[in-house]
Amino acid sequence: MAGVNEIIQPVTLTLTLAFIVTALLLVIGTPISWWLSRSRSVWKAPVAAVVALPLVLPPTVLGFYLLLAFGPNGPGGPLAALWGARTLAFSFEGLVIASVLYSLPFMTQPLRTGFEAIGRDSLEAAATLGANRVDTFVRVVVPEARAGYLTGMVLTFAHTVGEFGVVLMIGGNIPGETKLVSMAIYDFVERLEWHKAHLLAGGMVLFAFVVITAVMLLDRRAGRVVG
Repeated sequence: MAGVNEIIQPVTLTLTLAFIVTALLLVIGTPISWWLSRSRSVWKAPVAAVVALPLVLPPTVLGFYLLLAFGPNGPGGPLAALWGARTLAFSFEGLVIASVLYSLPFMTQPLRTGFEAIGRDSLEAAATLGANRVDTFVRVVVPEARAGYLTGMVLTFAHTVGEFGVVLMIGGNIPGETKLVSMAIYDFVERLEWHKAHLLAGGMVLFAFVVITAVMLLDRRAGRVVG
């Protein structure tokens, strides 16, 4: 029973984290992506570069600076004190925040691409019919960018599930709190428990295959719609 829990617990925790991060990034990534797709500000390029940093930064570099920020002497200390904790590091809450930052470009890039594909004619037609900005966004922009939303959600969820470097730096390896699938595989390999490592690693390979297939199908469908 203990062996089964060693597999089920990290899987459940990982899926919970991925769902939370994906939901948060839908809310956070939408306005950022919309602004990047429409703005002509001189700050557009620097903001886009900051958002895309996790794509090129080694996860341990990002994790290192987040560890400093989440510590008791960083801004994460007062934030953690709101619920009686001393630090955001090595906590599930810290993992959520770190994962949101780490997975941000995986939501914003597809959304930005989807928004940029929307012609001005559709927006002007909605304005002519008396729709306000909120109605236009909900009734016109979101439906036309649905492929970007679906791709962003799939990529964000998958990227969060597969995290390792940031998880190692921020979360550590606390069972039931921060021990995700990637850390569990690493732990099983260190303990030479190959069967358990194969179960989780094989599941990740299958999951990655499904994700890649889904993204390709979404891209193909979006291409047909545009064409």
